[in-house]
Amino acid sequence: MDTIQGIVQFFQTGGTFMYPILIVFAFGVAICVERYIKLSGIGSANKKVWDKVHPLLDDGDFDTARDSIANDKSAIASLLNMGLARQGSVRRRDDIEIAMEESMMEIIPTLEKRTPYIALFANICTLLGLLGTIMGLIEAFTAVANADPAEKADLLSASISVAMNTTAFGLMAAIPLLITHAMISSKTGEIIDSLEMASVKTLNLIADFAKRQAALAAKNG
Repeated sequence: MDTIQGIVQFFQTGGTFMYPILIVFAFGVAICVERYIKLSGIGSANKKVWDKVHPLLDDGDFDTARDSIANDKSAIASLLNMGLARQGSVRRRDDIEIAMEESMMEIIPTLEKRTPYIALFANICTLLGLLGTIMGLIEAFTAVANADPAEKADLLSASISVAMNTTAFGLMAAIPLLITHAMISSKTGEIIDSLEMASVKTLNLIADFAKRQAALAAKNG
C-alpha cells in the first residue's frame, strides 16, 4: 500500500508534464502489444505453411504445393504463390526470382508497419521529461527570487526535487519502449530472414527439378 501511495505522490508532484508523458507511453505500449501479437501470428502461420509445403517441393510436386496454399492468406503463402504461379508458365529462374522479390517488397512494409513509432514515442517521452524539468526549474528559481532569504535553500532544493520527477518518469517510460522496440525489430528481422530463406530454397528446388526434367528429356530423346 505504501508503494502505491508513493507512486501516486511521485506522479502528482511531478507537475502537468507527467500527463502527456503518460499518454505517449500508453500509445507506445498499445503499438508494442499490437505488433507483438501480429508478428507472433505471422511467424506461427508461416512456419505451419512451410512445414506443409516444403516436403511437396522436395518431391517436385509443385502442382499439389500450389493448390495447397492457393487460398492461404499468410505472408509465406503469398510469396510462394507468386513463385509457383510462374513456375508453371516460365522456365527461367530469373523470372521466378523477380516475381518473388516483388512479393517480398509488398510483404516487408506490412511487417515493419508502425514499429518506428515505438522508438519515436520513447524519444518523445524523454524530451517531454526534460522539458518538464526545465519548466519546473524556471518556476522554482522564479519563486526563490521572491522568497525570504532564510527559506531560499530549502525552497530551492524542494522545487528542484519536484522538477526532476518529470525527467525520471520520462526515462522510466522511454527505456521499456526502447527495449521493446529492439525486440520487435529483431522479431521482424527473423520473419524477413525466414521468408528470404524459403524463397531461395524454393528457387533452388524449382531449378533442380527443371534440370532433372531437361536431363530426362535429353536422355529419352
